[in-house]
Amino acid sequence: MTVFRLKQLTANSAHMVAGAIRWNYDRAELIADGIVHGLGVFAGLIALTVLIVLTAVFATTTEIVTVSIYAAGLLAMLGFSAAYNMWPVSPRKWFLRRFDHSAIYLLIAATYTPFLAQMENGWLAAGLLAFVWSVAAAGIVIKLRYPGRFDGLAVVLYLALGWSGMMAYDAVFTPLPPMTMWFVAAGGTLYTLGVIFHAWRRLRFQNAIWHAFVLLGAACHYTAVLDMVLSTAA
Repeated sequence: MTVFRLKQLTANSAHMVAGAIRWNYDRAELIADGIVHGLGVFAGLIALTVLIVLTAVFATTTEIVTVSIYAAGLLAMLGFSAAYNMWPVSPRKWFLRRFDHSAIYLLIAATYTPFLAQMENGWLAAGLLAFVWSVAAAGIVIKLRYPGRFDGLAVVLYLALGWSGMMAYDAVFTPLPPMTMWFVAAGGTLYTLGVIFHAWRRLRFQNAIWHAFVLLGAACHYTAVLDMVLSTAA
């Protein structure tokens, strides 16, 4: 197996420092991961174009705005993930890693946005949106300012933020159409199960499997947003 190593460049020095990030993937694994990312970006561009067009035709102005925020978050996650994981091992790869990890927070907050915006209680919706985006913003700042640190804690925070809507389950999810709610739950479950493979470093094709779970989770949440838009229009 070809072993790659990526080390962090400090902000004040051009020299590599301790704390290497191991990039232990052979050629077959890199190709598999590249295929997963390529399919994700290609399918994402088509799916999001369809979503934006349908939202513009059938939805209200508020829904157009919130769905556009969701679309931007999903596209950012897909794009930065592909750029980081496919970039050759180099100092620039480390730089892209900051944005790849930050985009996860962006996607979580962006995914919540169209669902929270449809809540009947406007004050509660505003409060939950402020909470989700504040936590996401804090996570993004940490990832950009302190790359390579708190990675384990970040995974816990991703999951906690992703499932935080359960604290207000009745207000957030009960008004949703049943199919929408099932796709939201399925997406969250797939993301959570994927973390197992993200942590299973010894498993061959671990990175490609993890990213496949991410795409499946994203597909479920995309379907949930689309179903909500079409249900509202009906």
